[in-house]
Amino acid sequence: MTKLNHTGGMPSLCEVFNPHFRVGAAVNPITLNTQSELLKRHFNSLTAENEMKFVSLQPVEGLFRFDDADRMVDFAAANGMGVRGHTLVWHNQTPIWMFENPDGGAVDRDTLLARMQTHIETVVKRYKGIVYAWDVVNEAVSDKSGEQLRPSKWLEIAGEDFIAKAFMYAHEADPNALLFYNDYNESDPEKREKIYTLVKSLKDKGVPIHGVGLQAHWNLKRPSVDEIRQAIERYASLGLKLHITEMDVSMFEFEDRRTDLKEPTEAMLAEQAERYGQFFRLFTEYSEHIDSVTFWGAADDYTWLDHFPVRGRKNWPLLFDAKHEPKPSFGEVVRAAEASREES
Repeated sequence: MTKLNHTGGMPSLCEVFNPHFRVGAAVNPITLNTQSELLKRHFNSLTAENEMKFVSLQPVEGLFRFDDADRMVDFAAANGMGVRGHTLVWHNQTPIWMFENPDGGAVDRDTLLARMQTHIETVVKRYKGIVYAWDVVNEAVSDKSGEQLRPSKWLEIAGEDFIAKAFMYAHEADPNALLFYNDYNESDPEKREKIYTLVKSLKDKGVPIHGVGLQAHWNLKRPSVDEIRQAIERYASLGLKLHITEMDVSMFEFEDRRTDLKEPTEAMLAEQAERYGQFFRLFTEYSEHIDSVTFWGAADDYTWLDHFPVRGRKNWPLLFDAKHEPKPSFGEVVRAAEASREES
């Protein structure tokens, strides 16, 4: 059983891990309301699920819409929470105007970089001193074997140094914000080496990059704990900070297409709890390098994994169930923190 805290209730996640790292959750305008009590109780960092992405903030050139992002920032400030900014440059959720002239043809490199700089400066300066870390460039590394960078309009028009430019513009806008490269499949050995190579090249060139974001969209089977450990050690060897940025533990492997389950089985809940416990023991072990762990959601009533990649299928990847009650995974995560305290 999870130990009670001094008030007689369940312990607060962010308090339990306070000696190690911040504990965050991704939110959206709906969950900011429906999960507000859970967020206040257990998390001390917030990330906008979509509301700080390019298309949300500047859908039309020169027209910035900050209402939803501001609401999240105000909620965080009112409750003593930090904010991670997600994300400035990405191949997805970027409006097509960014890459086109009025006649529909592709812009030139200088125009694209100027538009990028204007966007980054406007956004980062607005939240200067509020956002403690930005995912500056998201998912620029290819999943395809033998290919280093993902084909994108950014790469096609601006060339590979669009990545370095994004970090430089962000640093100029807020010299005190921590700047991260963020990606998924970060523990896969082949992609791990590609990410390492990219980040090392940026660091070697003197680009202002401060950390690597490990998205940690994992499941009951993969990646292995050893693969995660190797990834943490590989990235940490660069002397940069590590953030776990988008964590969830899917009940299904990506290739699993079944739709028969209406709720998770006891065996699945137990396996998920074991996995979460293993992961958080690893995070506390490496908390010298990891100073922020963010879940991609707070509770199972809302998760991006519902209907993805299988339409019509519910998923249950988080520590709290649809009624915001702690799952077995919550207990294992808390025990990981208690074990760490006992060992120190």
